[in-house]
Amino acid sequence: MDDIAIATKNQAVIGEKVKAFRAARRMSLRALGDATGTTASFLSQLERGLSGVNISTLMRIAGALGISLTDLFDDASPPVGRVLRKDERPALPPAEGYRKMLLSRRPIRDMEVYIGEFDPGGSTGEKPYSHGDSQELFFVIRGEVELTLGEERHMLSSGDSIEYPSSVPHKTVNIGTETAEVIWMIAPPTSVADDLDQYLPRPGS
Repeated sequence: MDDIAIATKNQAVIGEKVKAFRAARRMSLRALGDATGTTASFLSQLERGLSGVNISTLMRIAGALGISLTDLFDDASPPVGRVLRKDERPALPPAEGYRKMLLSRRPIRDMEVYIGEFDPGGSTGEKPYSHGDSQELFFVIRGEVELTLGEERHMLSSGDSIEYPSSVPHKTVNIGTETAEVIWMIAPPTSVADDLDQYLPRPGS
């Protein structure tokens, strides 16, 4: 697809979709501009269908919104119920003692949800991590884990949950003797396309 086609036939549709995905993520025009090397003024015109856009810029916009380029050209409305079977869950490459899978179907719209499994002693890594500035809900399905949240440490068991800003550095460790299973729910989404592209179909699925 060339730039002329984008600038004419599809620019109004693309602009509406960019605006919808940006609004779902509570991302300002300035923030999206900073993430894509464009400006708030340009993006405002794009969203209103007043400006065309080339493929390279559109790819950067899609990446910053955590979607694929094709999501901006798909005219079909998403189904009301999008089933994801257990054996179809996209997963990160397994780390020692830790497995993380994506429960939200792409394109991710208003929230993203992940499920994680930790072997005894398994963790999300040596150091706490943070991402974006959204609300994150952490829920323990089974097992016993320690959640480090900034300077705080919380011991959580099956059925416990905690909510915190995703901008606060956090880390999870299985402190129990059995496999622990947890869920993370983040709204609005914070992952960009490069993050989500790491989640791949598991072998044999």
